[in-house]
Amino acid sequence: MSKDEALKAVKTITKEISESSLEAEALEAVRTLILWAGDDPEREGLVDTPKRVVKAYKEFFSGYEEDPEEILSRTFEEVEGYDDAVIVRNIRVESHCEHHMVPIVGVAHIGYILKTESLELVN
Repeated sequence: MSKDEALKAVKTITKEISESSLEAEALEAVRTLILWAGDDPEREGLVDTPKRVVKAYKEFFSGYEEDPEEILSRTFEEVEGYDDAVIVRNIRVESHCEHHMVPIVGVAHIGYILKTESLELVN
């Protein structure tokens, strides 16, 4: 194993340990919120809630792991002869308020004039 491979392996293991301990902290934080709200996190209906909440938040924030440059680099170059506006309507938008961590759900509409290439906007 080369030095670079060993360093990469150590970084991977360190990241996994860090993610694992952060997940344990997140699970405990949800249990704490349940207690703070006046309920019992060990109650039958709530015992798996911390796992469900952490799983949901992983999905909610999965966009942080995506590369916007990669997504925006997907284009269509064969746009010669088009001179109308491109309009994409009813794009579902989901986010979270950074101040309260509550969901924000909406719809976006995008319009643009083609110059040299068209973005691949998935609806």
